[in-house]
Amino acid sequence: MRLLFLVLLLLALIIQYPLWWGKGGWGRVHELQKQVATQHDTNDALLARNNALAAEVQDLKTGTQAVEERARGELGMVKDGEIFVQILAPHEKGPSVSTPALASPEQKKGN
Repeated sequence: MRLLFLVLLLLALIIQYPLWWGKGGWGRVHELQKQVATQHDTNDALLARNNALAAEVQDLKTGTQAVEERARGELGMVKDGEIFVQILAPHEKGPSVSTPALASPEQKKGN
């Protein structure tokens, strides 16, 4: 009887080994679950980015406000009749564009 018990215990241990430490054991299952969770997080972030880009594309296709905003911000464009005023901080250097001086009223009378 004691021998039968030891044989059955040994067989149970042999059967349990692959379950805990084998190729498809609990350790591997836990590792794969972590990988799946990480991939879900990555997918959610990419989905949010795709939705934002799709909304921007739709806005660019249908609305003029987004195009106008980009033209103003990135290209520095202004509408007809608008005056563009740029205020620089004291430590910033202004643009290096030279503009001709306007003639004063006295100079106009002399010509």
